Amino acid sequence: MHEEEKEAHEFLKVHHPKNSPYIIAGSILIAGIAVAASILYVGTSFGKFQQGTTVTATPQPSPVAGSLAPVTAADHIWGSLQAPVKLVEFSDLECPFCKDFHTTLQQIASTYVQSGQVAIVYRNFPLSIHPKAPHEAEAAECAAQLGGNDAFWKYVDGIFAITPSNNGLDPAQLPVVAQQIGLNMDAFNICLSKEPFKDKIQSQIQDGVNAGVQGTPTSFVIAPNGDKYPIDGAESYSVVKSIIDVALQQK
Repeated sequence: MHEEEKEAHEFLKVHHPKNSPYIIAGSILIAGIAVAASILYVGTSFGKFQQGTTVTATPQPSPVAGSLAPVTAADHIWGSLQAPVKLVEFSDLECPFCKDFHTTLQQIASTYVQSGQVAIVYRNFPLSIHPKAPHEAEAAECAAQLGGNDAFWKYVDGIFAITPSNNGLDPAQLPVVAQQIGLNMDAFNICLSKEPFKDKIQSQIQDGVNAGVQGTPTSFVIAPNGDKYPIDGAESYSVVKSIIDVALQQK
């Protein structure tokens, strides 16, 4: 029992006669207020944008209107651009919920991406509460510049595998991960020192804002008919699968 509920029960025992109907009504009302307060506390945002939360309830997929830049060959795509369904994720490499959701995306890749039904698209959305995240986004873009699309995804895999999240990754690890996936460390360091992708990253952030993104991870499943189904937070594989299955039916 929460502390608020205990205090409520003690108050009712003192101030109402035994077995009074007010006890039941009062208990229900105060318990409801306590639960609502707990939800508000957990859902408080951090700064302008916030990290998502791990969500367990199964949503009813419904398409949303919104401005989202179309998926093109210029995107970082896991799978085929010709896949009928696209899953566009806005992510932050220092977000712990993004790290969790990346595991879910790996499961999606092993089924829907390998079968050619889904393509996963990564777009940068570093949060202001993670000062190291923009530099890490630059690092991932440098990996893509030096090694192509496969190197980008291997680099993201490598960062999520080692980061403690919440701005905890040692920047010295960035070139180490690059070397581990076969990139030239000197070329990588030169690229990273110049930070040539600031405009690209900012453009992706603005794309997310235009689409209604307020935290990470936020994803959109795009059906073949163009309908967009939002995924807010680090949803489970079963929830993401259910949304993809709905999208695949939209021709």
